[in-house]
Amino acid sequence: MKESEKIKFIKEEVLTAAEAGELLGVTRQRLSTLVTSGKLEPVKKVGTVALFLLGHVQALKKELEAGRKKYRPYDE
Repeated sequence: MKESEKIKFIKEEVLTAAEAGELLGVTRQRLSTLVTSGKLEPVKKVGTVALFLLGHVQALKKELEAGRKKYRPYDE
């Protein structure tokens, strides 16, 4: 894999915690809870910085949305 391909992959497929939280529509605290509970696993964590794969975040988003529809149908 060329370096330019690696950079493109990182830019398109790797998210920071802030970006992941925004995509999921959750707070930083809720994102931290999702990580602690094992529902979302960072691909890399250095100190307080965590990086997530876009595919993992999108899969969790679908799961969370299904739960919201099931348990909070009045929100629609």
